[in-house]
Amino acid sequence: MKHFELRKFLMITLLVSIWINASEVFRYFVFIRPRVQTYFDGQEGIAEMNAWIFTIWGFWDTLLSGLLVFIFWLCASAFGNSGKTVFLSGTFTWLAVFVIFWVACANMGLSPWSVLFIALPLSLAEMLIGAWLASKLYLSGSKLLNAST
Repeated sequence: MKHFELRKFLMITLLVSIWINASEVFRYFVFIRPRVQTYFDGQEGIAEMNAWIFTIWGFWDTLLSGLLVFIFWLCASAFGNSGKTVFLSGTFTWLAVFVIFWVACANMGLSPWSVLFIALPLSLAEMLIGAWLASKLYLSGSKLLNAST
């Protein structure tokens, strides 16, 4: 995995983004949104979801997936495609994105601190599963990935 293959990277990013998007949507609608709306006492415009916001969210999730897959590739280039690489890439991506985001939101009063006890463990699991998927897809000899290289 020392040689970066753009087509393989893009294909794996798109496949991993299916998981990331599904996980993000589930976590948000089931756990986060109700708590944030309650925190702001039903104030209008808080934690809304419309086509524009959903589009931006999809773009953000795809960027997040690309970041995770790229960090996985970097770690795999250094340590090989292993459980250690899955753990490192998932954890580093989680720290750099989710921990900073949720601590900043709570610190600025944009969410209750209690949300961190839900959002952080679930997002860590999301990143670790995403890194595991990237690992399996990079190892895969499937026609889908080989056709793209």
